[in-house]
Amino acid sequence: MFQYKSWGESQRNRGLRSIIMTIILSSGRMFGKTKIERYEKKRHPREEKASENHDHDDDGSDKSDRETTENEGELLIQRDIAIDAYQGIRIPSNRPDYDLTNLKKEFHVSDIMYFAKCGVEAIIEDEVTKCFSAEELRTWNFLTRTTHGHQFISVRLTVLWWLGCLFRYLFLPFRLILLGMGLSWLLLSTAVIGMLPDIALRRRLNKYASLVCHRILCRACSAVVTYHGRENMVKNGICVANHTSPLDVIILSCDNCYSLVGQRHGGFLGLVMKLLARTADHIYFERSEVKDRFIVAKRLREHVEDKNKLPILIFPEGTCINNTSVMMFKKGSFEVSDDIYPVAIKYDKRFGDTFWNSSKMGMVQHIFDLLTSWALVAEVWYLPSMHRNENESAVDFANRVKKEIARQGGLVDLSWDGQLKRMKVKESWKTKTQDDFSKILKVD
Repeated sequence: MFQYKSWGESQRNRGLRSIIMTIILSSGRMFGKTKIERYEKKRHPREEKASENHDHDDDGSDKSDRETTENEGELLIQRDIAIDAYQGIRIPSNRPDYDLTNLKKEFHVSDIMYFAKCGVEAIIEDEVTKCFSAEELRTWNFLTRTTHGHQFISVRLTVLWWLGCLFRYLFLPFRLILLGMGLSWLLLSTAVIGMLPDIALRRRLNKYASLVCHRILCRACSAVVTYHGRENMVKNGICVANHTSPLDVIILSCDNCYSLVGQRHGGFLGLVMKLLARTADHIYFERSEVKDRFIVAKRLREHVEDKNKLPILIFPEGTCINNTSVMMFKKGSFEVSDDIYPVAIKYDKRFGDTFWNSSKMGMVQHIFDLLTSWALVAEVWYLPSMHRNENESAVDFANRVKKEIARQGGLVDLSWDGQLKRMKVKESWKTKTQDDFSKILKVD
């Protein structure tokens, strides 16, 4: 019987990888981060005191870079008002003159200026747009890519940076070989297994072939993944997770075998999706086709009811987010089943950026960036299954699951739809805000 020891369980291998990771991070902090911080203090002496406060919190383990929830949750400005996708206008208690529930007032021209000010605040601190840009460290640590020219601060830093690039690209041929091996195994195994009838033997062979394929692909990225709570891993039903990159599928498929639900793609990613569809019941759809939504919902119900089929892996956000936040979960998958198995995925940004911005780069470019990074370090939490409460709507259930994933992964919980990066704001959201403002006006 084939048995796999996950990276989190293999103490010997994990210890060796931890030592290597510590050496790499220490070198980056010694030669890059410390020197850059001194350079920034000279350029901005007024900010030296604030920088020293951050340095005081750093215990030598890059703690300030890892506290994603607090750092990413910091606001550039203190808002008087906030707008929520579901709740509309939200006004804090320190503005009693604009209490939407207890006060009726006459309209004044000054009200226009107040809400115009709040609109400017929303533009300055845009919760949506910043979720679709690469996650950045507080201070460059010599390991990740940078567009600020930090590597040219001094001759020594430039030489060391070039040596680091040379070291990473020397491993590229070996990683490409592993990538080719993984894709070749995928092509061969799906071709052979796809010819077998749909019996228990085919499902068993498909599971083992899938695990081997995805583990080879993970090795190509020098992945170091730690799995937590494997006793909560889904056996049958719907598994939902936050989404950063198509790499999420590979990370999770190293530990289990899934049927996938997602948008059809072209190019290289579309080819891989077709190969996977030879041996398993994956559900692909066109988001722009309304009729596809009903077909997907029907197929999901049929899939969940069949206990012989693989568990379904769904990314309810519907798009890739930069691993700092969790955005609105689509309610479709939460209408199909009353039991959901949440999974939280968190990548360590100190070793490289895993976010795929599909509007700016293709899949091949994204793979190249991953193969030329130092490593891919991630943690995966299998959370206990969550059951839909009586009289709980699908939207409320989705928000409850999303909140739990955000809490476990140290991510910011946002209510906005991730599709806002591709489409305009819904008219219903605009109307909701206008209705809220109208409630505080006196009407004779």
